[in-house]
Amino acid sequence: MSAVSSFPQATSPQALARARPVCSRLSAALLIVQGLYYLITGIWPLVSMTTFLMVTGPKMDLWLVETVGALIAVGGAVLLVAGCRRHLTGEVVLLAVGSALVLTGIDVIYVMRRVIEPVYLLDAAAEVVLLLGWVLALAFEGRTRWTRGSACL
Repeated sequence: MSAVSSFPQATSPQALARARPVCSRLSAALLIVQGLYYLITGIWPLVSMTTFLMVTGPKMDLWLVETVGALIAVGGAVLLVAGCRRHLTGEVVLLAVGSALVLTGIDVIYVMRRVIEPVYLLDAAAEVVLLLGWVLALAFEGRTRWTRGSACL
């Protein structure tokens, strides 16, 4: 075998598209909804800290509010792009489910400790709805994974 033949062969766009883990419409829709929700709520304090504080209550460290908002927005953008491309990988699921679990936990724990306002329980409820959506979507993906001939996860 020559040195030239050990290099990877160029792959056509069609072959790359077939190799990509395409997901169900349900998973794609869930990624888009969660991505939009995170993108909007993440940029909110960056765009209007005044209205954000009016709804969520006073905060001590506004730089931290902006940092968390920016991170949530970036995660949302990743989920949105994955949903638009119908590209579902284990990493994307980990980001979606992990974010929803962490944000739910933070909301509930810190409302119970009276650190943040009870309005955050509305976000916790939204996160739980997203988590239930992921339970359904992943059950569907697992059921159809082998019949389509391509793995989604």
